[in-house]
Amino acid sequence: MTSFDGRRLVRASFDAALAAADPLGAVGFIARHLPPRPKGRVLVVGAGKAAASMALAVERAWPDVPLEGLVVTRYAHGLATDRIEVVEAGHPVPDEAGEVAARRMLEQVATLGADDLVLALLSGGGSSLMSAPAPGLTMEHLALLNRALLASGAPITAMNVVRKHCSSISGGRLAEAVARPGASLVALIVSDVTGDDPAAIASGPCTPDPSTYRDALDIVERHRVDLPYAIRNHLERGADGAIAETPKPGDAAFAKVATHVVATAHASLDAAAEWFRAQGIAAAVLGDTMTGEAREVAKVHAALVREVRLHGQPWPAPIALISGGECEVSLPPAGRDQARDPRTAAPKPRGGRCSEFLLSLAIELDGLPDVHALACDTDGIDGSEDNAGALLGPDTLARAKAAGVDARGKLHGHDAWGFFDALDDLVVTGPTRTNVNDYRVILVG
Repeated sequence: MTSFDGRRLVRASFDAALAAADPLGAVGFIARHLPPRPKGRVLVVGAGKAAASMALAVERAWPDVPLEGLVVTRYAHGLATDRIEVVEAGHPVPDEAGEVAARRMLEQVATLGADDLVLALLSGGGSSLMSAPAPGLTMEHLALLNRALLASGAPITAMNVVRKHCSSISGGRLAEAVARPGASLVALIVSDVTGDDPAAIASGPCTPDPSTYRDALDIVERHRVDLPYAIRNHLERGADGAIAETPKPGDAAFAKVATHVVATAHASLDAAAEWFRAQGIAAAVLGDTMTGEAREVAKVHAALVREVRLHGQPWPAPIALISGGECEVSLPPAGRDQARDPRTAAPKPRGGRCSEFLLSLAIELDGLPDVHALACDTDGIDGSEDNAGALLGPDTLARAKAAGVDARGKLHGHDAWGFFDALDDLVVTGPTRTNVNDYRVILVG
């Protein structure tokens, strides 16, 4: 048994992880990846939860360079900038503000020439925020599509395959638009996806798209996504060759494109591990690719914790077990109906993948002594509410029982938010203006 303040330590480690992904932080990763100043104009476009902080970082790194353009971020995530316009739009369900922003970007790109540069600032959330429906589709169609995808439990990479085939700007189509007047394109990307594939981040507007309309339809069938007729018809026409595919690897549209992933989940996990070591506590990074149903991933973590606690394998305690990767929460039919149409009478699921992971972990550990944990989304929003995630201690279940809160019932009803709210164990950060996926830590004392 140890005497350190586990709750404080796991919470502070999350701050260390966030600092490593902050575009405005001392790390300066935006400045390090900026290209040489071009002969012509510099047009800045972009989208994502980190878009505003990335835009401000560009302005600070290039104080004397004339900059123009706009980026779009989630409501309440904007920042004051001088030369790059920041607009706000809907996320995770797209809205008209995002469509207007995306159309404006495409119009601005069309005015460029061969000596000009487009600097694209992309991060997680860009798929919804930079929404330009494909011909024949509307924003209402895209909103319905996003609600259905979010309720399906499909991983983010799969969701983005479907999204990019319903868009006029995603799936490499922004690069196509830049290539028409012959301008150069440099994309700076903050990754929120497992594997850091640029084609999957913000639905890859500047990246060759290896997926197809047929792939999108296969994902829809596999995850039983209830599509609006217009979306299904669009995808089927694309699969039949009636609609042009997204640009593929080797396409001439990418001849003057450079892509740099400037911040990743693994870098944040490493930063948190180093923070623990500086406190005199060993740390092990389990990886940034742990995906699957949140409550099942928690069971795997719990088994590892018991092995450490009971047998000192594969590491002796005390140790911080750190992991990342985007889990999923598959809602039952009633929950899917509620996600599609909030007017339905079905009970509303409350929470997200981080809090659901943590509630499942609490049940599996069953009060194992001297174990503290945290699971948070680095964007500051875990699912449906305003918390980033939650905290867990060895007394969590005991306190819940004393308060009359049924842990298993809350897990069954996908109300992890309600469970941790009742215990005052939610982690609320407000907008972090970055996004490098989820951060999970279990401190075994």
